[in-house]
Amino acid sequence: MSQSFLPLCRPAVDEKDIQAVVDVLRSGWITTGPKNADLESKISEHTGAPYAVALSSATAGMHLVLLALGIGPGDEVITPSLTWVSTINMITLVGAKPVFVDVDVDTLMTDAEKIEPLITDKTKLIIPVHYAGASLDLDPIYALGERFGIPVVEDAAHALGAEYQGQPIGARGTCLFSMHAIKNVTTAEGGVFTTFDAELADKIRRLKFHGLGVDAFDRETQGRAPQAEVIEPGFKYNMPDICAVLALGQMDRIAEITAARTELALSYREKLSVIKGVTPLGLANHDHKHCWHLMIVRIDPAQAGITRDELIAKLKEKGIGAGIHFKACHTQKYYRENYAERFGAITPNLENTEHNSQQICSLPLFPDMTQEDVTRVVNAVSEIIG
Repeated sequence: MSQSFLPLCRPAVDEKDIQAVVDVLRSGWITTGPKNADLESKISEHTGAPYAVALSSATAGMHLVLLALGIGPGDEVITPSLTWVSTINMITLVGAKPVFVDVDVDTLMTDAEKIEPLITDKTKLIIPVHYAGASLDLDPIYALGERFGIPVVEDAAHALGAEYQGQPIGARGTCLFSMHAIKNVTTAEGGVFTTFDAELADKIRRLKFHGLGVDAFDRETQGRAPQAEVIEPGFKYNMPDICAVLALGQMDRIAEITAARTELALSYREKLSVIKGVTPLGLANHDHKHCWHLMIVRIDPAQAGITRDELIAKLKEKGIGAGIHFKACHTQKYYRENYAERFGAITPNLENTEHNSQQICSLPLFPDMTQEDVTRVVNAVSEIIG
């Protein structure tokens, strides 16, 4: 009898989480309401950031942050190309220019030294990316932003549960967390914006719900005040309570979830070390705690005798899911064909980005995997490579 399919990921949802969703469905209040408020409080408590705003997605949050900071045509935003394309799409859609910064060849994260040469008088924002569950070296990046008077917004989509210098990601400044189904803590679809800037938080909260001067759920009125007025045009980016409640129990178990992921990831790294042509990402040498959102390896075709794409296809034949995080944004069809016409020459020296974009492969990693599952994946990789 063949083994069941082992997916790339599976949410860390237990029976209590499911019952919590059922309770919300039966409560009569299923859109933005008290569970949103509870989730925002838990995220604030976890990160140390005083303001948190739950949203329909981290992509929505990126859109709103760009608008709230007044970024538009003629402006430049520095961010890696090796990230999910939603960031680049949002920068492009508000009319600004995405300026791609290269990443470290081993950790796949950028740093202040790579960012600084790209700063011009048009640079209005820096969006560094915490990658795969590891933390950026934040202090030099924030110091750079302060020196040039440029705000920094951390793309922390992968980093809920990670730490930098003993503090949770979110404790240093403005962050965007994803709570998509693949993430360590999920609301199925959703994201959370955190900040220390009260005015910015108010603007994000207003823009996420039609530009009204009161949230969809006001803690005092237990709903939306009927006399609420539009302060400025806004969007419909609020999170339903049936999504928010799903994450509350996971937030209570976040240390347990991170510990399970860490144990599996370290086992992977040990077992994979003997397979020629398969190299896990390097570990950053600054003080941080990895939350192991993804288990990423690089496939060197010259040594492995197989390409990354061929490996993914053969793993699927063996009943094992795998993925790519990510294809570099500047190599996506739209940006390949339109970047030069819209924005001029692309950033030179993206060698590390392009090298890794062709080789990275994400292997299954989720908390209820077993050590036997890890062995199954590693053995499959070994058999395929031969």
